[in-house]
Amino acid sequence: MILKSKICGISDAKVLNFIVNHSHPPQFVGFIVNYPKSKRHVDIQKLKDLMKIKKKNSFYVAVLVNPNHNILEEIKDLPFDYYQLYDCDLDKIKSIKRDYKKKVITAITVKDKGDENKYKKFTDVTDIYLFDSKGYENSMSFDHALIENLNLDKEVMIAGNIQINDNLENLKKIAHIIDISGGLETDGLKDISKIEIFLNKMKNL
Repeated sequence: MILKSKICGISDAKVLNFIVNHSHPPQFVGFIVNYPKSKRHVDIQKLKDLMKIKKKNSFYVAVLVNPNHNILEEIKDLPFDYYQLYDCDLDKIKSIKRDYKKKVITAITVKDKGDENKYKKFTDVTDIYLFDSKGYENSMSFDHALIENLNLDKEVMIAGNIQINDNLENLKKIAHIIDISGGLETDGLKDISKIEIFLNKMKNL
């Protein structure tokens, strides 16, 4: 299995240009759309400017925390391929998918044993499952062993304080896609040298 990657929390045009023009770009690039508690949040005007940068061989992902109608309407014409949804119930995900015709990454936040089974509620609407920590704007880990034996029939993305020095090879046992953000930062900002290391490491996997 080829391990795919998602670089999340992009808020800078220089970094985005570097990523999409890389010889081995990530399959997914994520933008924090409506969660201002995150230092990686992008306001709507800056987001529109970033979306003018052609995605080339990557998919663009809008990261949304329980989005309201207004923000969904504001971004509906932007070239997002996926909506990554946190804190949404089944009915809301169904209506978003129906009304905006986007693929959905459903975020399952995991802290304790049993949390991982929340995925079962979303089987019919999810295109990709994301298992993440409950840290949201804070980079936190969770016990990856909790999802190791789920044997899902859809792609699994994994996040939660993943670092470029981690043994990424081991994650192939439990996920199809690595979602990394803080691990590519220095002093809170995306670091192109770390992105370069990460993408080359992924290429060699």
